[in-house]
Amino acid sequence: MTGGTTASGAPATSRGAGSAGEPADDTPVAAGPPRRSRAAAWRRVAIVLAVAVLALGLAYWRAGNEVVVTQAVLTGLMIGGVYGLVAMGLTLIFGVLDIVNFAHGAFLAIALYTTVEMVGRFDVHPYLALLVSVPLMFLLGAAVQRFVLAGAIGRPLENQLLITLGIALLIDNGLLLFFGPNPRSVRLPGDSGVQVLGAVVTVSRLLAFAVALVLAALLYLLLQRTRLGTAIRAVAANDTGAQMVGIDTRRIYTVTFALGTACAGAAGVLVAPLVTIEPTTGELFNIIAFVVVVLGGMGNVVGALVGGLLIGLTEQLGALYLPGQSPLLSVFIVFVLVLFLRPQGLFGRSA
Repeated sequence: MTGGTTASGAPATSRGAGSAGEPADDTPVAAGPPRRSRAAAWRRVAIVLAVAVLALGLAYWRAGNEVVVTQAVLTGLMIGGVYGLVAMGLTLIFGVLDIVNFAHGAFLAIALYTTVEMVGRFDVHPYLALLVSVPLMFLLGAAVQRFVLAGAIGRPLENQLLITLGIALLIDNGLLLFFGPNPRSVRLPGDSGVQVLGAVVTVSRLLAFAVALVLAALLYLLLQRTRLGTAIRAVAANDTGAQMVGIDTRRIYTVTFALGTACAGAAGVLVAPLVTIEPTTGELFNIIAFVVVVLGGMGNVVGALVGGLLIGLTEQLGALYLPGQSPLLSVFIVFVLVLFLRPQGLFGRSA
């Protein structure tokens, strides 16, 4: 594939151009960067954590009510875990296929409506929709990659952008046609509040956070501990070399896109009890996922999870610093700062 960027965000001449200066494990889904690079990444994380602690201290001082700030922190962490899961799928697709998938949020919207239909028609627990939504989105993702996107691999970047944008518009309008514009909601049975450090966290948020972390850990283990994960990392590092050792790169592209889409499907089920469901609801998560991916480092799976937690905290603490404004304002401020100060993200490497 050409015309994209390397895992570290540097312009790529080809997916196989990572030999002398770019070791094979210098990829987003690889075992990890070299030791020196890893140490630098953790130094950056330490700086970000120091800034976060400072911001937290200032928030406690400004608010004058520690319960309000604790509530914002807990809520931010809970929703941040889901943001991380959404972004992990997006960054996995970019890391292996070099595709910036604008349809990621639309896939999440399909999972939202799948949950609505299962709860409405069969009166099942909302999270049982994971058993249907995740395999369904995996198969849908595989079909989209094989029959729609496969021809765009190696083509100019604008081809992929237009195709994924077209898929997103098609899905959004299809949902609007079949389900109408009226907002819907899903209620989680027994969704009561739980006292944590004086603040209240609903069971639905706790479950969404916990399941998102479990799924993220499973995805990480799949990439690091299985033959399929090894093949995915090999293709991400050098698709030409992977072909030479007998890896079916077309199959890996398809499976990777399907895995990324399944992540969106899982996230859609988890957030269904937390949001008002409309055909365009997925677009909000799409925007946040792109911010998370840039913050964590384009193509870096672990960075996506860390970035998701940071963006969740930023969103909630920003509402305390900028009352009366949209919570997304603080997210976009962070986004612009990252683009200026470190466009390759926390875990990305400069060219």
